[in-house]
Amino acid sequence: MRSQGVRGPRVLAALSAAAALLLAAGCESGSARASAAPSNVLGPGLTHTQFSAIDAGPQAAGQVAVALAAQPMPQAQHIMGFGVANPEPSPGEYDFAGLDARMDFIRRSGGTPVITLCCAPDWMKGGAEGTTDWRRLEVAPEPEHYQDFADLAAEISRRYPDVHHFQVWNEFKGFFNEETKTWDGPAYTDLYNRVYDALKEVDPGNQVGGPYIEMGAPPPGVYTGPSELTGPWGLVDQRVLDAFDYWNDNKRGADFVVVDGHTTTEEGAPDDATALAKIGDVNRWIQGRTSLPLWWAEWYVEPDAARWPPEKRLAQRAAGLVEFARTGVATSFYWNAARNAASPSGLWRPDGTPEPFLGTLQEFARQFPPGAPVTDVGVAPPVFGARGPRATVLVNTSDAPVTATVEGADVELGPYEVRWIPRGV
Repeated sequence: MRSQGVRGPRVLAALSAAAALLLAAGCESGSARASAAPSNVLGPGLTHTQFSAIDAGPQAAGQVAVALAAQPMPQAQHIMGFGVANPEPSPGEYDFAGLDARMDFIRRSGGTPVITLCCAPDWMKGGAEGTTDWRRLEVAPEPEHYQDFADLAAEISRRYPDVHHFQVWNEFKGFFNEETKTWDGPAYTDLYNRVYDALKEVDPGNQVGGPYIEMGAPPPGVYTGPSELTGPWGLVDQRVLDAFDYWNDNKRGADFVVVDGHTTTEEGAPDDATALAKIGDVNRWIQGRTSLPLWWAEWYVEPDAARWPPEKRLAQRAAGLVEFARTGVATSFYWNAARNAASPSGLWRPDGTPEPFLGTLQEFARQFPPGAPVTDVGVAPPVFGARGPRATVLVNTSDAPVTATVEGADVELGPYEVRWIPRGV
């Protein structure tokens, strides 16, 4: 994951009357709610991180909410850090003000709320009760507190009865075994299984997924042996694949599988277009192991050091979305939606003005609705394309004009052009 917000700014203290009623309804204790299982195929969406629309004031938040509501999408929010405070500073003492405000914004903007169950209060990972050391945000709970974390997940589910989608943890943070130099699949799976059981006890309709591990290469200069997942784009660290397999073989259950990753030249691809081939190869590797819907919690197509022009950045992201649609990704979340000094390429500016890629992301949600059939159109890089039930999309990722042949017809595409062709045209 790229640089994270450790602690978000102060959030709105007041909630709308409708949200307050929902929250009050969710605070009751008692037996599990009985709800029908919601869809676990949500389409493209976004994740809120340290800075989001509500932090810029009511006017900006309202403008962003209106823009998002024009084409609703799933929206994810972490429970600690990433813009919200410690949810349980001491055992049994809760502070949900920040999370309440974020969830309220998601509702007001028409989004399907998704909660990412990360990170853990300090007292669960060796810190003192009542304290929060944000430098240790990415430390995992200690094993003796796995059940405490599961209980917190259950409390959150009860508080937000309209939320039914939960991603468990984030990129195996704190689950690297320094002795064996491997990702600790057994430890993460123990935590996951407890959270899974706790959420299903609250509501059997809750949709729960993991392992939310980054399908990445080994660190630069570190050799970890051969990998079973390679391509012209590079390779995925075999230790990551082993951890995925352990979770997949030993999980109590799951409603979807969630991973994330970078598809950039930083991992060995000779060019930006070739880097995108990693998406399909990763997806096929996972789909060979499970038939569960596949989610990408984060995805990055631009190298950290790159300073691409806006047109190239938009085209490369659109091509990534094409690959998601074409290779069977059920849900994906664009990371760090708000533009700020630390993240100059968000979906909206600090004043609430939408950036062009928000419209592109929403168009993919509109033209490739969840569960709709998607077919290949037979083009090759630098052109990417897919056909949905309503339109065909073509993306030129190069800085020169190209001609693509689709269904026997030549289509001229300008540099970095994203073209939508309605079906029947």
